[in-house]
Amino acid sequence: MKDYFPRIADTLLKDELEATGAVLIEGPKWCGKTTTASQQAKSVLKMQQPGQTAQLLMEASINPSGLLAGGVPRLIDEWQMAPVLWDAIRYEVDERGEPGQFILTGSATPPDRSKIKHSGTGRIARLRMLPMSLYESGESSGAVSLERLFAGATASAVSDSESGHTPLKGGSTSINLGSDMHHSDNAHFSTSLEALSLERLAFLTCRGGWPQSITLSERAGLRQARNYLGAVVETDISEADCVRRDANVAREILRSYARLVSSQGAVATIVSDIRSAVANRGESTVRAYLQALREIYVLQDLKAWSPHLRSKTAIRQAPTRHFVDPSIPCAALGIGPADLASDLNTFGLVFEDLCVRDLRAYASLLDGKVYHYRDKTGLECDAVIHLRNGRYGLVEIKLGGDDLVAEGIRSLRKLVDRIDEEAMGAPSFCMVLTGVNSRCFTEESGIHIVPINHLGP
Repeated sequence: MKDYFPRIADTLLKDELEATGAVLIEGPKWCGKTTTASQQAKSVLKMQQPGQTAQLLMEASINPSGLLAGGVPRLIDEWQMAPVLWDAIRYEVDERGEPGQFILTGSATPPDRSKIKHSGTGRIARLRMLPMSLYESGESSGAVSLERLFAGATASAVSDSESGHTPLKGGSTSINLGSDMHHSDNAHFSTSLEALSLERLAFLTCRGGWPQSITLSERAGLRQARNYLGAVVETDISEADCVRRDANVAREILRSYARLVSSQGAVATIVSDIRSAVANRGESTVRAYLQALREIYVLQDLKAWSPHLRSKTAIRQAPTRHFVDPSIPCAALGIGPADLASDLNTFGLVFEDLCVRDLRAYASLLDGKVYHYRDKTGLECDAVIHLRNGRYGLVEIKLGGDDLVAEGIRSLRKLVDRIDEEAMGAPSFCMVLTGVNSRCFTEESGIHIVPINHLGP
């Protein structure tokens, strides 16, 4: 049996099981949902078990509650194949009156929602799972904790045991960003950490965070990402709602979407982009394909953040285009690590996709969500992490280089000046998240410069 890589979702699942009768883990195929759920499940029902699927579907239609018997939490894997199980689970949770009864996993929403009569509110919690972040795959030290960034700041490098920050895989030195960073306007830290080379970062971006690829050779790991894309266009996109879709059209739409990654490109741009490759495909067709890709969790755009501003500057509400993992746009564009390293413009956009993936994972532990900001003047913030308690952090993402980092710092300062802090408070932190920098430091104004391979939850 392969070693299990601990996941951020382990903690989230444990917490939800203690509070709720059932937990639904959603996310793309291959991201590790079943493996993670199995760590806490006491019994397992796999709806896609070879040779058993037809029998299980028949049992589900005749006596769904019979499939729910077993040690708890009971894992129902790919539950959406038998949507009638949803209401059976909801009923069973009510009857038992105890938390932690079921774990459901699904890599697509049910194609036939008419068989679901109840929303599951109050009985079935939802947990969104992503491919592995660099911290989960052991490729980030986790030295800078997002939680401690929100807590405030000290300027000292301490051990994990002293900081209270426990890595998923231990041994690294962490930077304690504790409670008193802003005690002095001149407080700052600077420390040298192992830097990623441009080539190594390009490989991690193209390989992605698919658990099956983490321990493979570099060549095999890159092939896994290409195989994932092939499965999406050939079969998965048609399983979203049981509508047979053209693999060539799906591939061209994904290629066009990849060209728009980390931008706010319009659907009309995609329609125009694919017209030369696949004729007679209008906007309604493209939208249907895009919706199917969202249903199977391949596309995960960033919604716009709407803060209180000092002026009446109009905020753009269009979402920013993102994938669930940066390996997908790389595979869709047919590019590998060498291609990325030689095209820094494209690399910068796909690197932003990687950072958004990791920030989403880390923010989930803090009950936070990630957004994007852009206003009519063109001022942007690549990622805004907003917690349920109202605290927020601002993040600019730059591949590397002093000029780009300085640009990110200026952009953050401009945005902070526009925010009405009386209405929503000051940001808990501002950070420029970088790719290949070797230094991790806080400049005198309090803005953190952090390499992505040293950020963690």
